[in-house]
Amino acid sequence: MTLSDQTKDYLGEAEGNIRNAIRGAARCESPLVVSQLAKLLTDIQHVRDFESLHDLLERNVETETD
Repeated sequence: MTLSDQTKDYLGEAEGNIRNAIRGAARCESPLVVSQLAKLLTDIQHVRDFESLHDLLERNVETETD
């Protein structure tokens, strides 16, 4: 099941906000804070990647069962 457009929009907005937070944190926060923000950004991308992979697998399974 593909992510809805609304979910994709929210994820994109979250990515932008986290990128801004990383920029600000790089100047005045500890490396641990910057690292954790970067991890959040990576996790969002993993959600998108996993969803794409899941869709591909579903299509292949449906094709094989037909």
